[in-house]
This record gives sequence, C-alpha cells and structure tokens, in this order.
Amino acid sequence: MATTRLLLLAMAPLAACGTPARPTPATAPAPAAAPAPLPAPLRWMRRSAEYRALTRQIYAFAALRLDELARGRPAGSWAVILDADETVLDNSEYERRRASVDSGYSDASWAMWVRERAAGVIPGAAAFTVTVRRLGGRVVIVTNRADSLCADTRANLETAGIPTDVVLCMPPGESDKNPRFERVQHGTAAPGLSALTVVEWIGDNIQDFPRLTQDVRGDTTALAEFGRRFFVLPNPVYGSWERNQEP
Repeated sequence: MATTRLLLLAMAPLAACGTPARPTPATAPAPAAAPAPLPAPLRWMRRSAEYRALTRQIYAFAALRLDELARGRPAGSWAVILDADETVLDNSEYERRRASVDSGYSDASWAMWVRERAAGVIPGAAAFTVTVRRLGGRVVIVTNRADSLCADTRANLETAGIPTDVVLCMPPGESDKNPRFERVQHGTAAPGLSALTVVEWIGDNIQDFPRLTQDVRGDTTALAEFGRRFFVLPNPVYGSWERNQEP
C-alpha cells in the first residue's frame, strides 16, 4: 500500500503537466477585396485604342479644315474656341478615383482634383492648338469650371502643353456659354483681346457649341456645321445627354 502511494506521488507532477497545449495557429489575414471593375464607358476612355484613335482623328480633321478656314485672315484676327474638360484636359483619373470608392461627382472632390493640377492631355489636342498658333490664330478656352478654380485650370493647361491666349471660366450663375462666346466675338472677353472671328468650336458636349442643346439631336439642319466648323469629341461618361429619356 505504501509502495502504491509512493508511486502515485511520483506520477503526480507528470499528470499536472498533462499534454502540452498546441499553440493556437495565427489567423490568416483575410484576402483583400478585389477592386470593383471600372464602369465600361470609363474603361473605354482610359484603355481603348479606339478612343485614342478617335480623338486624334477629330483633331487631325479639324486642323485640315483650319487650313482652309484661316486662309487670307490676318494673324491675330481669328480664333478657335475649345472646351477644357474631356476636350483638351483628360480627367479620367478623377473619374477612376471616384469609381474606386463607389462615389460619384461632388463639388468638394472636384475642387480638390482641379487644385491638384494633374489632368492629362487628350490625344491630339496639344498638336492642334500649336497648329492654331502657327497659322496665326488665337486659342480660347471656354469652360464651366468655376472662376474660383481658373488659376489652377490655367496652370494645368500649361503643364499639359496647351498654349492659350485666354481662358474664360464660369462666372457665378452663367453656366450658359453663349454670353462668353459673344464676348470673344465682340472684343469684351478680356483686357487687350480684340474682337475675334471664331472659325471653329471644339467640345465634348453639344452645349459647347453656339446655341445648341440636346433638343437638336434630330435636327439635321442644326447639326450641319459638324465636320465643317464644329468638331465633337466622344464622352460616354457624363454630359448633358444624361438627361435625355428613352421614348
């Protein structure tokens, strides 16, 4: 009996130790969520060969027409009016950032983007504006960026390689560009800028052209100047067309 008790006492420390506990395996990190795919229209603008071919083609054709439209006009007496966004400045990076956080346009995020001065150049735009200058014309940008963002816009145009003679941003309450078009033609757009004959307009929105709105989409007479003096670039991401309803 005593021997048995001694044996049990000797085994007690081993029993207290028991089976060594297995270390708890580290929890594997959850795989990062794959970024949401970009909307197809934005992906087409940012990545397709067709978009780059189209913008170059449009600007090349506008330059060919310019040779004829400017012939015989004194240097400095005529101009081409261009929109800024998605016409000469590429804001697809802003759109990509907003899409990546599943959030659309906001005034605050747009102002931050403009102040970053990071918009690229639309393919074909820089070479076209150089051609305008070489032929003796003025490069006029009429944009609906707010006047408060105009200094940053001018700086971005310069870094993008777009030479300009005047940049007209949107005064408070004047989203309609027609009054600014008229000021360019009447010589009241900017100090030192005389009245100019506008020989071409280039934009990505029907409202970038004088007196035109979405209402003219079925009017062949109103659209007759396209390919002659009006040249439109593709923009399937945003524009006044978004308000059009299916029949």
